[in-house]
Amino acid sequence: MIGLIISLAMVLPASADSTIVPLLVDIPAGSFVMGSERGGEDADEAPLKTVRVEAFRMGATEITNAQFERFRPGHRVKRGIGGFSIEDDEAVVNVTWHDAMDYCEWLSERTGRIFRLPTEEEWEYACRAGTTTDYWTGDTLPKNMWKNQQTERDKVVVSLRVGQNPPNPWGLYDMHGNVEEWCINDYGFNGEGLTAKATRGGSHNTPVRYLRSANRSAMLADDASVMCGFRIIEVTAGNKQPVFMTPIPYVTAPDDDKVPFYSHNHQPAITYTPDGGLLAIWFSCDEESGREMVVLQSRLKPGSENWTPAELFFKVADRNVTGSSLLTLPDGSILHMNGVSDAGDWKHLALCRRFINGKTDIVAPDHDIRHQVVAGPIITKDGRILQCCDAGPGGEDGTALWVSRDWGNSWEDTGSTIAGIHAGIVELNDGALLAFGRGQSIMGEDGKPHMPYSLSRDGGYTWEYGATEFDPIGSGQRLVLRRLIEGPLMLVSFGDEGMFAALSYDEGETWPVRKLMTDGSGQVFEGGAWTGSFTMDATHAEPKGYLACTQTSDGIIHLLSSRLHYRFNLEWLEEKRSPSKNY
Repeated sequence: MIGLIISLAMVLPASADSTIVPLLVDIPAGSFVMGSERGGEDADEAPLKTVRVEAFRMGATEITNAQFERFRPGHRVKRGIGGFSIEDDEAVVNVTWHDAMDYCEWLSERTGRIFRLPTEEEWEYACRAGTTTDYWTGDTLPKNMWKNQQTERDKVVVSLRVGQNPPNPWGLYDMHGNVEEWCINDYGFNGEGLTAKATRGGSHNTPVRYLRSANRSAMLADDASVMCGFRIIEVTAGNKQPVFMTPIPYVTAPDDDKVPFYSHNHQPAITYTPDGGLLAIWFSCDEESGREMVVLQSRLKPGSENWTPAELFFKVADRNVTGSSLLTLPDGSILHMNGVSDAGDWKHLALCRRFINGKTDIVAPDHDIRHQVVAGPIITKDGRILQCCDAGPGGEDGTALWVSRDWGNSWEDTGSTIAGIHAGIVELNDGALLAFGRGQSIMGEDGKPHMPYSLSRDGGYTWEYGATEFDPIGSGQRLVLRRLIEGPLMLVSFGDEGMFAALSYDEGETWPVRKLMTDGSGQVFEGGAWTGSFTMDATHAEPKGYLACTQTSDGIIHLLSSRLHYRFNLEWLEEKRSPSKNY
């Protein structure tokens, strides 16, 4: 009993408003065998697979009425529907998946920490707590933990008060029963994605076999029921060790010979998916001005060590489709932007947008300049989406900025020009916009050309320009500029010794940390596209490449070059500087 008291008395880290954070339990990193091979109606639990899960923190209980109503007071009118969940300390129910996601976003904004729903992998790993049996209690669930575990035409009212049954070995309550719990990912069976979201844990008024650790259920995202609530995880805690993983290829040949795959694969974009995986896209062609060009995709699924073989993502027959971007929106949908030519060259493009698995619309129908999409759109604090597009086909044409104020449905060209093509953009803490680009170099105080910066204080309609402290980049190179979830700005660019990352802790005024992107291993890699073969050693990194980047909520930074996927974290960047004299 003393152990239980200790687990419930954990001290939460200080935050902007720590009083609203539910009690969290540390879940250690590790691997486990996920699923079952029961077959029949449980065939969706197969096949068994070994999954690696990084450390995180999880709510000791499901979110309660009192906790949820600090975010949404109006939910109180839904208490007691069907007789269920009346008291403050009962699990909140009658919440949709979107309600649960909105709560996580609100809690993250209020505290400055990162909260979300768990993936199915995280949920089952935490539920099992090291066990391999049907329940963490063994092959049966003791009847004193049941809450009318049978199907009733008219549900029998039971208490949904949290934390009344014993916790599992890791200090988590009600992982079997009480109410089902929303997970962040789509429910899919045999690789078929459906519109439903996964739920786990089973509920009251449900046969006990549906409460097993491996059991998978689903609900439509807009559904709300007295049988479903949620618990949260905090995903940045525990991942504080420096991480730099050996780069792996994400550009892989398709299994299906009907998928077009050409000699030149280039210009990637990347985003995270709601199930905890990654989605990468890039164009494939023989000639960059060719009409054969297609956009291909590959996915890195949760727990997998390899990207899936290439599949077709976007194609308009006999049209050039240069320039792509991806952005995961707060509701979990993924926005795809792309240029489409009326011929073979990429100078005159229509600007298209689509939501994945939705229709494609043309948002700028004129085949013109200022429509060549650049990877790396961002969402501002006030909900605008900012999308950079090259302002012309030349290396000195600069970058246009497009703005959407309705989550990607309609777009406006600001009419301004950022210095340099292929620009990366960030929002500063005061609301100003900062962008770095390639070309249009500006002379520095040392009398040498430098990479330009562009600064806008009016939302991107006008810009002021100046010289950064960084060397300009050129052909075959595209930079990344983004804000990390921990707060610093990160630039990834190229110098004489290859690709490096720099960090700024003062909104771009200074960049005190620069690190060559290498583990010093002396390995030889194939960089693809215009990069070719290169050696990664103590003083050399990838010499060129078109970069794209996302950061997942566990803190891992996922950087794509023209063929390779790099994985590292802030702690690795800050650990020590590279041995090179320039860094």
